[in-house]
Amino acid sequence: MLRPLTLIPVAIFAVLAVLFSVYLWQVGPGGKDISQIPSAMINKPAPQFNLPAIKNLPETLKIPSLTTADLKGKVSLVNVWASWCPPCRIEHPVLMTLADRGVTIYGINYKDRPEDAVRFLTQLGNPFKQIGVDSSGRTSIDWGVYGYPETFIVDAAGRIRYRHVGQIHPHQLESLILPLLKQAAQPAADAAKAGASKTGTSKTGAAKVGNS
Repeated sequence: MLRPLTLIPVAIFAVLAVLFSVYLWQVGPGGKDISQIPSAMINKPAPQFNLPAIKNLPETLKIPSLTTADLKGKVSLVNVWASWCPPCRIEHPVLMTLADRGVTIYGINYKDRPEDAVRFLTQLGNPFKQIGVDSSGRTSIDWGVYGYPETFIVDAAGRIRYRHVGQIHPHQLESLILPLLKQAAQPAADAAKAGASKTGTSKTGAAKVGNS
C-alpha cells in the first residue's frame, strides 16, 4: 500500500499531465491561436536601435543596415529571423510573396553567423529591404521577442501596431496580415485626406471673400 507522501508526486504529475493535455487540445483541435499574444509594445514607438548590415555580402545581396529611423515614413513588417531557425525557413516563401506584392519588410537577423545568413538568403531569396544584425540579442529583447520567427507591423509613425509570434502561414496572408497592414496605413491616409480637405476649404473660403 502506498503511503500518503508517496502519492503527492503522483498526484502532481497527474495534474500537470491534464493541464498539458488541455493546452495541446487548445492549440490543436481546440483552435486556440497562440501566434497573437498580447504585447505591451502595441501602439508604442519601436525600440531605439542601430544594427549593422550582414558582413561579407556578395554583390547580388547588397542589403543595407537597419536603424529605428528607417521604420518611419511607411507601413512595414519587421521580421526577426535566423538561418538556424526551422520555422523561419518554412515561413520564408510567405515573406517572399509579401515582398512581391509590394510590402516593405525589414529583417532583424538574430544571433546568426554571417556566412549562414548569406547562404540562407542566397538559397531562398531576399524579401528584405534592409537587415540589421542583432549579434548580442539585445535588440530582440527590447522588442519583447522570445520565439522565432516573430513579426511586427509598424505604422508610418514608427509605432508597433501588431505582433505575430511564430511563423506566418500562407492562409494568414489574406485573412490576417494584409488587412492589418491596410488598417495600419489608415490613420496616415485619413490624416492626408484631412489635410487636403482643410487646404481645399481654405482655398474655397478665400475665393468667396474675393467674390464678395
